[in-house]
Amino acid sequence: MRLNPLTAKKLRRFRSIKRGYYSFLLLAFLLVVSLFGELLVNSRALVVRHDGKWHFPAYGAIIPGDTFGLGYRYETDYRELREKYRAKNAASGAAAGKNWLLMPPLCTFNAYENSPYEGVFKPAPPSWLGGPAGHLLGTDTTGRDIFARLFYAFRIAMLFSLAFVLCTYLIGIAIGCAMGYLGGGVDLFGQRLIEIWSNIPFLYTVIIIASVIPDSTGIQMRIAILLLVLVAFSWTGMTYYMRTATYKEKARDYTAAAIVLGAGAGRVIFSHILPNTISTIVTFVPFTVVSAVTSITALDFLGFGFPPPTPSMGELLKQGTQTLTTAPWIVISAFSSLVVVLTLVTFIGEAVREAFDPRKFTLYK
Repeated sequence: MRLNPLTAKKLRRFRSIKRGYYSFLLLAFLLVVSLFGELLVNSRALVVRHDGKWHFPAYGAIIPGDTFGLGYRYETDYRELREKYRAKNAASGAAAGKNWLLMPPLCTFNAYENSPYEGVFKPAPPSWLGGPAGHLLGTDTTGRDIFARLFYAFRIAMLFSLAFVLCTYLIGIAIGCAMGYLGGGVDLFGQRLIEIWSNIPFLYTVIIIASVIPDSTGIQMRIAILLLVLVAFSWTGMTYYMRTATYKEKARDYTAAAIVLGAGAGRVIFSHILPNTISTIVTFVPFTVVSAVTSITALDFLGFGFPPPTPSMGELLKQGTQTLTTAPWIVISAFSSLVVVLTLVTFIGEAVREAFDPRKFTLYK
């Protein structure tokens, strides 16, 4: 597929802005890595070789402990099984051992597992500060590993943000193009509708919806409802931008020529107007992602975001502010992670805005 010469020039311009380009590569790398999180951060083993049989617990069903001779029927503690294999292999003098397993390389705890510290479930300091082994960033107020929580919180926040951008842009672009292209009564009615809708208080609506959702509703459904609520109150901004851009492009000579040659409204919009408003669309994507991440973090901090026990940076920030003097590592880890993510996305947004600035590629006479 050959790119438009002007688009290729804009992409080269983006690559020349090193801070934004490398931020994009780093964020894309982190997102791709997070998609394979179960292979990197997990309490389940990746591979287990037991009595000549192979097991792959990471993406499979729960395997009870008695399958490996541990004497219980609930899910296997693979860290315990690893120590058992090591002790047995050392006692038998086997170099590799008949039975063995491979644990995830980054962290051997999952995001929901409670680990006691000094006999109770309370915050444990990071392992490098004298805390229990394996907890690189320590544990939260209920003994859950902070590194695992942040790892999966990043994945959930980014996927949620991308879904938010997609839904917001689909609605905003469709309504904005219709208002700008059709004009007249459609434009007037759309503006009045947006003005009325924008006056509905967002936070109160979220609180009311969160209070009426039954506790029996699944976590995925609750997240989907939260996404719909955020999208419902966020599409109006893109609508105004697309309305203005469509009005401007509709007045161009090439649009009038297409209409004279018999092109229908759909062809004019999708083949002529939208391609020439791509700068407006692309420029706002990173900043919309920032808006989504900050919004969901704020809602989680207030207790109206992702349903517990979903990993969330906002929920960790809330814990951290409540235990600031006794467990400062919680707020430091959560705040640092949030700052890094928002900084990377902001750098990308600035580079995209500069690279796709039409004033750099257009000569007005």
